[in-house]
Amino acid sequence: MSEQASVNGGKIAVRILIVAVVVAALVFGIRYFTRSEVEIRAAKASYVDLISNTSTTGKVEPTQNFQAHAQEPGSVQAVYVHNGQQVASGTLLLKMSSATAESRVETARSAIAQAQAAQADLHNGGSKDERIAILGDLDRAKLQVQQSQKDLAALQALQARGAASTSEVAAAQSRLSTAQSSLNSLQQRSTSRYSSTDQQRVQAQLNDSRASLGAAEQQLSQAIVRAPFAGTVYSLPVKAYDFVGAGEELIQLADLNHMQVRAYFDEPEIGKLKVDQQVTIKWDARPSQLWHGHIVRTPTTVITYGTRNVGECLISVDDATGDLLPNTNVNVSVTTQEVNHVLSVPREALRTQGSSTNFVYLIQKGQLVKRTVEIGNFNLLNVQILSGLKDGDTVALNPTSSSVDLKEGLPIKVVQ
Repeated sequence: MSEQASVNGGKIAVRILIVAVVVAALVFGIRYFTRSEVEIRAAKASYVDLISNTSTTGKVEPTQNFQAHAQEPGSVQAVYVHNGQQVASGTLLLKMSSATAESRVETARSAIAQAQAAQADLHNGGSKDERIAILGDLDRAKLQVQQSQKDLAALQALQARGAASTSEVAAAQSRLSTAQSSLNSLQQRSTSRYSSTDQQRVQAQLNDSRASLGAAEQQLSQAIVRAPFAGTVYSLPVKAYDFVGAGEELIQLADLNHMQVRAYFDEPEIGKLKVDQQVTIKWDARPSQLWHGHIVRTPTTVITYGTRNVGECLISVDDATGDLLPNTNVNVSVTTQEVNHVLSVPREALRTQGSSTNFVYLIQKGQLVKRTVEIGNFNLLNVQILSGLKDGDTVALNPTSSSVDLKEGLPIKVVQ
């Protein structure tokens, strides 16, 4: 009887175990087939042109600019142009009062004439009056020598006859020596009156006078302002009869068809810049218009610009037609990288495991499948896929709910 009860108890336990397994399988199946799908955003792998840009601000300036300033205090005598006027090369722009400059020119010319006359006198042995005077002195000295010679000869003859004393003859000889010495001195003065030092002094005076004339003539020429090249008058802060101080601006002229932008890039961006990289330029005053250019000079050093450490870059504007004005502040965007027709996905689809393994979640049959990928170039929006995906593959971006983490095998529903 007890053996029968034991057998029945074992059968009951087996049946209970079977029922438990069936119930568990049923619950798992119900949960599996009735589980909710996670809503996510997705994108397709596709071929695009991968372009990277770096942006900053800059200031427009003419490539060729002319500024005229007052050389000294004075009045504006006449203005012949107006702001915004296009002028040809050589056009008379304005004229300053030139009375002071003209006076300096005449003074310098007079000083040159005096120095040249002094130099001629040195070469000829003195002025005409001085030469006439010294010739007269020479004639008188020669006559004095001749007379002294006659007197000495007469006394010597008398001495031979005992009619003249020795002292009288000695006195005559002394008078002859004195007369001859005076004649020699005058003859030397007539042939080498001036020393080399005198000649150097007069030459220095002549050189100084010529330099003064050059400076005065230059100052006089600057009183008349002409256009050195064809361009547009874009700054004219003075009008006729205005009094201006030395150094004040009179006029600015530029060729507005040849412009450049001086831009400042933050230090981390400097290494991306290269000569001839393409640039787009925007001006807030004309938001619907774009200008284009290219880099002609990359930064050569880092400077402090306000609170930023920046490098100065020079950008040539390729399509300036006079509508981009000097000294305007613009926004510039430099294309630092351009790779055409490469397979890519949005950067938010890329995930990293560890330090070097990159993967995406590929969507297959409504589920997420982890797929390892090799990446190449990238920009702010997209990343190049070198291997692991093909054109048209759909990858997960992110769930619509922040409380859900994406993982392999997760059932999903793609939403826009």
